[in-house]
Amino acid sequence: MKDWIRAQYQNAFLWAPFLMTAGAGAYFTLANNVCGVLCGAAATIACMGIIFKNKYVFRGAGLFLFGFLYTILFTHIFATPQIWRPTRNTEITGRVTSIDYSTDKTRIFLSIPRDVIKSGVHGNATVRLNIKDDMPIPNIGDKINATASIFPPAIADAPETFDYARWAYFNNLSGTGYITDMQIIRHDNAGGITKLRDRLHHAANSFLSDGLVLGYKGTLPSDDRETWTTIGIGHVWAISGFHMTLVSTWFFLIFFAIFRRIPYITRRVPARIPALICAWFGLLMYLLISGMSVATVRAFLMATLIFSAFIIGRTALSMRNICLVFCAIFLINPHYIMQPGFQLSFSAVFGLIWFWSQYRPARRQTRIGRTVFAIYAAAMTSIVATIFTAPFVAMHFYAMPMYGLIGNLILLPIFSFAIMPLVFIGTFIAALGWHGPICLAHHVYTFTLDIAQEIVDLPHANIAMPHIPNVAVAIIIFGFLCLMFIRNTENARRIMRGLRYYIFIACVATGIYIIATAPRPVFYATADHELIAFVENGKLIFSKSYASGHFFTFDTWRQLNGEPVGTPPIKRKAERGVWMYKSENFTVVYIQRFKPLSREIVNMCRDDNIDYIVSYFDVQSPKCNHKILRGGFVIYPDGHVRQSFIPRPWNNPQK
Repeated sequence: MKDWIRAQYQNAFLWAPFLMTAGAGAYFTLANNVCGVLCGAAATIACMGIIFKNKYVFRGAGLFLFGFLYTILFTHIFATPQIWRPTRNTEITGRVTSIDYSTDKTRIFLSIPRDVIKSGVHGNATVRLNIKDDMPIPNIGDKINATASIFPPAIADAPETFDYARWAYFNNLSGTGYITDMQIIRHDNAGGITKLRDRLHHAANSFLSDGLVLGYKGTLPSDDRETWTTIGIGHVWAISGFHMTLVSTWFFLIFFAIFRRIPYITRRVPARIPALICAWFGLLMYLLISGMSVATVRAFLMATLIFSAFIIGRTALSMRNICLVFCAIFLINPHYIMQPGFQLSFSAVFGLIWFWSQYRPARRQTRIGRTVFAIYAAAMTSIVATIFTAPFVAMHFYAMPMYGLIGNLILLPIFSFAIMPLVFIGTFIAALGWHGPICLAHHVYTFTLDIAQEIVDLPHANIAMPHIPNVAVAIIIFGFLCLMFIRNTENARRIMRGLRYYIFIACVATGIYIIATAPRPVFYATADHELIAFVENGKLIFSKSYASGHFFTFDTWRQLNGEPVGTPPIKRKAERGVWMYKSENFTVVYIQRFKPLSREIVNMCRDDNIDYIVSYFDVQSPKCNHKILRGGFVIYPDGHVRQSFIPRPWNNPQK
């Protein structure tokens, strides 16, 4: 037993990034009182580690506290200026810092004085504004004057769902909105990588170039995006390790062939060393041109470690290296751990490195053996990546692709050896006026899309998943970590040798049980109470069929209730401006108009049959505060109320 415990210390470093992540995740997702309890427990454990002279216990608890406190410090230092009330039809003047192109609209990022959004701090703020199709698209660096409506980023529509306000805060975005009128005051031919990306976009004029090389989001047509997601290769459209691997291979082979023909260099150093250095600079340029998303930065840092290892003659791919990259990205911005790209990238990489280090078969040198090994490697890579990313796919997308293995085996080679090279070369050649490679890439893409559609049309191609609570995800992740990081010893008993598998199975089973038994809300309300919904006969009934400030709320609530998204909402008109929802355990009243509010609020407060009061207008009644619900929330069948947000800097505390 002592030998087994001593063996676990060898992998102690591998747990470090996840202990920091646990502290950061607690700050991002848990209420203040729960965070206080966890931090108090961690401090107690750290003290016990000091008392009993166990440095591993002390370090583990210290890493949790470090992750928590570092995230708090980073959040307050970041200090993105915030809008705390909407501003409509306001005259603004600012400079275009970036442009985001998608299939349905064009968005410009505008740097404006903070006084416009009344943030109370001097300097500039960045807002993202939609422009109409009939408006001229400004250039990056242009100064414009516009009439715009700007709104605060929306907070989470329900507990444990996507919090756009938090995402915007950590991406230095103060608000979103739209422009109704615009004049370009001054043209500015500003340089920089952003300007280069914009010029390449206009030269290529291709959504393939925008998505696979330049890193723009939302460039795919919506139907195409759904097809690729359903067959499990939607990751191709987020520049990450797949793209970095291809580009680094191309650069290395090109420079390796060049340096091998220069005797002056090859007599002094192996040709692979200058080839790796030049390939790294090529990857750096690709990183900058691609927009530097989280997944791309992760892949670039990992490639940097691999290149460094090859140059100095060390092992390139290891758990320790990927943990170093994990820690580096966490320190750059702790909020990255909450983004799907980060979670999917690292879960796949951890799983693949662990699997191939444990179960790599001997490679036969015959031609048939190499072919069989290549097929086996491709199949197992897809299977392992699918298994390790499954919890995050289900959590973020509420669906699970069932033919991901088929899609990866058939379609990824086409992307690797045809579409990606043509698009990469064509993007830069298009700047010289020749669009041949881009046009050919579009033909290959259309052929590939037809194959993908055939796979999508197979039965049960996409299985809907229920909402996955955070605690279930945390338990399942812990099971995967135990599977990867628990070490076995030769002299350990049989039960100890299989301990990591027992813990993994127990954690996955516990997580599935929590998911299956988690109650669904029966009443929903947005933070401004503009939109509410309740469940009747298993279906959501909405107070409105359209809410301008809550476009995505309808689908979010449908996903939580297990309904298909995109269907027309079922609306029920409030009788004289008052809704009443009765269940076995509680009764809630929603007041939609001011007249019944002023006339009936006193009687509602006195009525013992009414448990909760929700009003579209602000209600101040000291004797009735125990009934009045404010902010965004959901109510569960037992009458338990849970708020949709926690008091954090990104939730507009000034409001």
